[in-house]
Amino acid sequence: MQRRKFIKNSTLGMTAMVSSSILASGQEMNTSPVLDIKSVKPMVVCTWNFQNATSKAWTVLNNGGNALDAVEQGVMVEEADPTNETVGLGGRPDRDGHVSLDACIMNKQGNYGAVVCMQNIVHPISVARKVMEDTPHVILAGKGAEEYAVSIGLKRENLLTESSKKAWEEWRKTSLYKPIINIENHDTIGMLAIDKNGDISGGCTTSGLAYKMAGRVGDSAIIGSGLFIDNEIGGATATGLGEEVLKTVGSFLIVELMRQGKSPQEACEIAVKRIADNNKQDNRFQVAYLAINKSGEVGSYSIEPGFSYMDYFNRENKEIISDSAY
Repeated sequence: MQRRKFIKNSTLGMTAMVSSSILASGQEMNTSPVLDIKSVKPMVVCTWNFQNATSKAWTVLNNGGNALDAVEQGVMVEEADPTNETVGLGGRPDRDGHVSLDACIMNKQGNYGAVVCMQNIVHPISVARKVMEDTPHVILAGKGAEEYAVSIGLKRENLLTESSKKAWEEWRKTSLYKPIINIENHDTIGMLAIDKNGDISGGCTTSGLAYKMAGRVGDSAIIGSGLFIDNEIGGATATGLGEEVLKTVGSFLIVELMRQGKSPQEACEIAVKRIADNNKQDNRFQVAYLAINKSGEVGSYSIEPGFSYMDYFNRENKEIISDSAY
């Protein structure tokens, strides 16, 4: 199978890596890439064709803002869009008709904040950031997360739009639950950004699988699964069937593979293959990964065809179709 050759955003090299596998040996070694931050240009990537999100994040970066602000403001665009039925306002509800949201964010220091199963708040990414910065915790859930959001000044809103309600009512006629590749699993915006200082941050936000069981939590808000950032190495994010991503801690795996010297593309392919080899797609589903390294190289890979991502770099906002295992 021919694979598209990724255009490298930077010619900066990685330092020589040890030949033994860190994951296999369990030995802790310092194999961080050497980077001249003066050569880094700001960039932002996100899962799927969310071009308005990358455009907003790029504006923050282009105005000298940091990667964390860019990520938060970028994904907020989709959280507030009622026509996007996979994130935030207008997200598809659970089986009982309630919209519940999951989100997480990570900064350059490796700090992390998340909310899960939160209702009635449009911007879970902002609540996740406040959890990270202003509380002694890293995850808040359900009513506790909602109450915290209100305490920091966010307003309760009904997240179930008329469109999403009608779709839910139609689903109830059969109550058939079967993930639809690239549609029902098109449920997440994961975003990774590098700012002018060469620092990396990431965020991930979703309304989860449509018509899920009440209380279900997927990978999106879980560190190492839906998102992982190591500012010395790079970052990765996931989309698709979260249960499968959780089982392999895929985003952490990708960053660790890059630590060993793998390119973002190679690391994404290995992570996808680990899932695909264990399932053989008897029950077909989609999982896709998107990754960047400290040098600004980008990689993506999915189990099934159809995954794409946005790449805003050097004043160009492009949708790129990912290669896939099948």
